[in-house]
Amino acid sequence: MFDNLENVRMHYDELMHQISEPEIASDGARFQRLMKEINSIKPLVDTYTEYKKAEADKDDAISVLEEEKDEELRELAKEEQSDAEERISDLSEKLKILLLPKDPNDDKDVIMEIRAGAGGDEAALFASDLYRMYTHFAESRGWHTEIIECEETGIGGMKQVNFSVSGQGAYSILKYESGVHRVQRVPVTESGGRIHTSTATVAVMPEAEDVDIEINEKDIRIDVMRASGNGGQCVNTTDSAVRLTHYPTGIVIYSQTEKSQLQNKNKAFALLRAKLYDLKLQEQQAKEKDERLSQIGTGDRSEKIRTYNFPQGRVTDHRIGLTIYRLDDVMNGDLTEILDALIAADQSKKLAKLNEAG
Repeated sequence: MFDNLENVRMHYDELMHQISEPEIASDGARFQRLMKEINSIKPLVDTYTEYKKAEADKDDAISVLEEEKDEELRELAKEEQSDAEERISDLSEKLKILLLPKDPNDDKDVIMEIRAGAGGDEAALFASDLYRMYTHFAESRGWHTEIIECEETGIGGMKQVNFSVSGQGAYSILKYESGVHRVQRVPVTESGGRIHTSTATVAVMPEAEDVDIEINEKDIRIDVMRASGNGGQCVNTTDSAVRLTHYPTGIVIYSQTEKSQLQNKNKAFALLRAKLYDLKLQEQQAKEKDERLSQIGTGDRSEKIRTYNFPQGRVTDHRIGLTIYRLDDVMNGDLTEILDALIAADQSKKLAKLNEAG
């Protein structure tokens, strides 16, 4: 069934041989390209190697059963055959998932945008909590985060924040976070102890390269000014803030977190490229509506995807009906259980659709 994977394994072996050569090690750019390709196919090659080993173990067990007369040895061989067949079945499903068409953006870094929604100051505080949650999750995976654009409130909230997340497979994992996040709790601003419901929207955009999006300089207006705000973590005090206005779309980017005007300009353009690339992806998804609806986590930005209920210590992801009672852990960045479940559900839907087609 997976005989064509022999070619993939041979290619992997060749890549491993190439990367050990001295001239490759001294060429940083080429070395990085090879490592990226190796890392992308290694899970497939490792799983296929296990699969072939299980097949060999099954064949050996069958040979023993055909040739051996000793009943004790035959029983052992039957157990080995049964164990091998179970491994073959499990690894076969794993290989099918690994062979599913891959999102071309999965290996990209991301830019995330969190905006306070309904709920006033409490919504801004919740947006700040979500930002903290994602930065802690990124740290737990050894990823790097950096604020690009931020608008804070005077009580520690964030009306909006844009930040980059750089790390292996960042988009493949964080893309499931796009949508409306809802919080139910007693706000610090509430004196009567009543539970309020507030929202924040999260957008996860793959970081775009120049080759992904071409920006015409004539379509851009660049303004330079002094940073403004409440003096929180997002603001500096020099005349280095940069505002970009993209005339065709009306998108306005304001970057003020760095002391260098050039650094703020680079951040602003990175965010603009990501937003333009995201618009392009949204248009493509609209044309592929059926495919989009068959997946988890690529729904409309207005979709309510998750509720954080503080009185009950509960987090519920509405897309897959998952509820866990570890709210404090989740808010401190422990998103692994939720994201693993979302990835598994997405893969199952894609696999079911592939089986129907095949």
